[in-house]
Amino acid sequence: MHLLLIEDDLDLGRALQQALKAEGLSSEWFRRSGDALQAFASGTFDCVLLDLTLPDGDGMELLARWRRSGMTLPVVVITARAELDDRLAGLDGGADDFVVKPFATAELVSRIRAVCRRSVQQASEQWTFGDLDIEPGRHRVTLKGQVVDLSPREFQLMLELARQAGKVVSKSVLSRRLEPLGDPLEFSAIEVHLSNLRRKIGAHHVRTVRGVGYMLQA
Repeated sequence: MHLLLIEDDLDLGRALQQALKAEGLSSEWFRRSGDALQAFASGTFDCVLLDLTLPDGDGMELLARWRRSGMTLPVVVITARAELDDRLAGLDGGADDFVVKPFATAELVSRIRAVCRRSVQQASEQWTFGDLDIEPGRHRVTLKGQVVDLSPREFQLMLELARQAGKVVSKSVLSRRLEPLGDPLEFSAIEVHLSNLRRKIGAHHVRTVRGVGYMLQA
């Protein structure tokens, strides 16, 4: 999962990036809304973590701008504003969740997974694609009820494809999103891991769109 983190506090931003990485979540961190806008336009993200107090504007204005443009990406507000009116304004203004600082990283990660799960129209922690079931929290995949033995890389590749099920995911996106597991993967390594994944879950489940990327299908 690849996140856009918008947080102006240096210490919190660094700590949060490291904590997210430990949970297997990659992120790009920006301290200003203007920089975040440019990154969002050129990047591919699964979720936005948005502080409301930024050096060049209010996070709510950035959120409103995104929602007016039709952006449907999940947004989790992270802020020290704890009043009820602030929480209601954030949720009514387009945020998918509202987390008040200080917060436990484990709770934040759980909330991120929840809003992303809803965004891919999965009602529970078990995602179903035809005869495949994926349980992200347990790092488990079953095929027709039988557990599939996947390596950490193969599981993460499967998960990233599942988040965009029915859509093509490019090799460059896969490489960047797998960075928390180590150095970014070379394209040739991605092809090897995907070949192994196909062999284990059935070649028909992972379609290659030549020159573009890969797509998970039921």
